[in-house]
Amino acid sequence: MLQRMELSGGKVVPNGDNGNIYVYVHPDEAERKYLVETLQLDEHTLASALDPDELARLEFEPDHAAVIFKRPRNYSKDDTFVFRVASVGLFLFTDRLVVVLSENITLFQGKQFTRITSLQEVALKIIFSSISHFVEHLRVISAVSDSLEEQINASMQNKYLLSLFSLEKSLVYYLNGINSNGKLIERFKNSAVKLKLTTESIEFIDDMIIENQQCYEQAATYSNILASMMDARVSIVSNNLNWLIKTLTIITIAIMLPSLVVSIFSMNVPFPGMKHPVTFWVILSMALVSIFSIRLVLRWKKW
Repeated sequence: MLQRMELSGGKVVPNGDNGNIYVYVHPDEAERKYLVETLQLDEHTLASALDPDELARLEFEPDHAAVIFKRPRNYSKDDTFVFRVASVGLFLFTDRLVVVLSENITLFQGKQFTRITSLQEVALKIIFSSISHFVEHLRVISAVSDSLEEQINASMQNKYLLSLFSLEKSLVYYLNGINSNGKLIERFKNSAVKLKLTTESIEFIDDMIIENQQCYEQAATYSNILASMMDARVSIVSNNLNWLIKTLTIITIAIMLPSLVVSIFSMNVPFPGMKHPVTFWVILSMALVSIFSIRLVLRWKKW
């Protein structure tokens, strides 16, 4: 699917006819053929823009610069607490910018997409927006982790632990993606002359480097906390299970002794005093005494 945009008044606005910013969302065969044959995009680089496992990089072709960077993938309920990373391709020509995405997302919203004067700035702002999305997703992961911890403290089900494992795996994906973006931004700065970047754009790249590094450190902190606390959470689940077994054992013993007393006197054989009028109350008293005896033993053992 193709969406055409253009720069107007310092913003990126839709223009279906003459826009010089092409946004391709999961291009079909005809669109790929146009990109490869007409715009002379490298077929392997185009495929890399749709490959979530591809590393971020910057390559220079005769008539354009090809950029692959990482961004958080849209989360859905079917992902079961796994936050994944997707790739995005930017192909910067002198007179146009081609964006290739694997899924439909909102690209040109936010205060960063204001006062833009060139296609190079548009490309930088798109990369910068991915850093903001990583930070937002990290906040969500932190909130989900706190919620799962509360569930683990009160439950013995493995599904909460498995969800934490999924979050830990997600943070590994994010760390790799953020680190890969960091190297790409450094390459942007080193290639400022080739990309014809202005002084303001170079200063903006310095800010991007700082923001990306802070994002990486935040993700690393969350990952280390999850990894270091995982054994403790497993112990909590085991401890909850032990308490349940202990409670069930106490209940079983509390029921067993009175049942034993009653069962002895319920056998179909004669026993002394079976016809005495107070025999029933004696048996009942013995059952109650056994219950109170168990209670005293449990209090003495502090169980």
